[in-house]
Amino acid sequence: MDRIERLAKEHTDLTRRHFLKIGSAGAAAVTVSQLWARENVGRPHPLLTEAVSKLEYLTREENFITYGRGNPPPHKLPPEKLHQVGLVRKTWQLEVLPDPDSNAKVEKPFSKEQGTALNWDALMKLAEKHAVRFMSVITCTNDRTPYGMGLWEGVPLREVVWLARPVSNVRRLFYYGYHNDDPKQRFQSSLPIGRVLEDPPGEHPIILCYKLNNQWLTIDRGGPVRMIVPDAYGNKSVKWLQRIMLTNDYKANDTYALWNNDTVSHIKTCARFIHTPKKIKAGQPAPVTGVAQVGMSGLSKVQYWLHPKDKSLPKDDPYFTNAQWKDADILPPPKHWGGGLPDGKLPEVPRQIDTVTGKPKHWPIRNAIAHWATLITAERPGKYDLRCRTIDANGIAQPMPRPFHKSGNNKIQSVQVVVE
Repeated sequence: MDRIERLAKEHTDLTRRHFLKIGSAGAAAVTVSQLWARENVGRPHPLLTEAVSKLEYLTREENFITYGRGNPPPHKLPPEKLHQVGLVRKTWQLEVLPDPDSNAKVEKPFSKEQGTALNWDALMKLAEKHAVRFMSVITCTNDRTPYGMGLWEGVPLREVVWLARPVSNVRRLFYYGYHNDDPKQRFQSSLPIGRVLEDPPGEHPIILCYKLNNQWLTIDRGGPVRMIVPDAYGNKSVKWLQRIMLTNDYKANDTYALWNNDTVSHIKTCARFIHTPKKIKAGQPAPVTGVAQVGMSGLSKVQYWLHPKDKSLPKDDPYFTNAQWKDADILPPPKHWGGGLPDGKLPEVPRQIDTVTGKPKHWPIRNAIAHWATLITAERPGKYDLRCRTIDANGIAQPMPRPFHKSGNNKIQSVQVVVE
């Protein structure tokens, strides 16, 4: 199953209800099943009725896209090795140390050598008082589709930092996880101390995360404890976390920066297709569904543009700002959130949910995803390019205001549709 098809399995039944609503209003004279069936003729595993009845907003743990560096990567180690190197809850420990290459002063470091490292029981004691939950998407700087959408739970990183009693000369945190005891395989990231200690308005704290969708983190997802930085791309949310260093070094030391990436970029707002028809009949509507990644600037619209291949593109307009875009529908919050949660119901107190109404305080949720859908129609046969884009909450169309690839992939996506 490829990434797009996997993401398709993470939609909610909102897509089905959306098309049924359109059909009842007279916009389509055929049923949803018929529409989906027509575009899947000859496919061995049609997405149609089965897909729209099983799609979910939150990604099930086993459906997250998994990456891990090393040979073997940590999530492929045998159980006895995981126990030995501290990648199970019973043996996990976290060090919080002053950077030996700087003059940072820390009064009470957490050290394995001194027997003072933070263990699982101590983290759970902190969780009794400080635990937070929020929904956030994991997305890669360079890939075009999210890796998964989760409900994450953890302890704010700042609670542990303060326990280590930093005194002075602390400007950044360096951190990394288990890497097979091979420095060349280490994947590390860094954060300014200001972002750790204080959250910008509307943002969630950076957390030492131990649960996904109300279940303990598995080793595949970076367990027993990983970093979750909710407003940043996935390279900041380091898995298999074991060491944090407080430093007076002002420079980022991120592995991803060494690979020619912008590691301080906030998540961008952009649209992607989930399912598009390869062939449709002239004059007949066909459904299109997609996912919108909702970044720092929010989301106000998703749009699509169906353009005949035999017609020239607008001149001197690389981002198609003068094209004939049409609005798609951003689907409302789901009643059943999926993700393997019992009955699809959220546990208590996710930060984005109103405790009285049980509904999101704002929709779409920033640093998360939203689903969108539309019906497309072409009157004459031929080959067409179908594109999608977002308009953020500031009224700026994708890929602006940050079109440069190394700060996050938000290129306008295009797929081909044949009209017969």
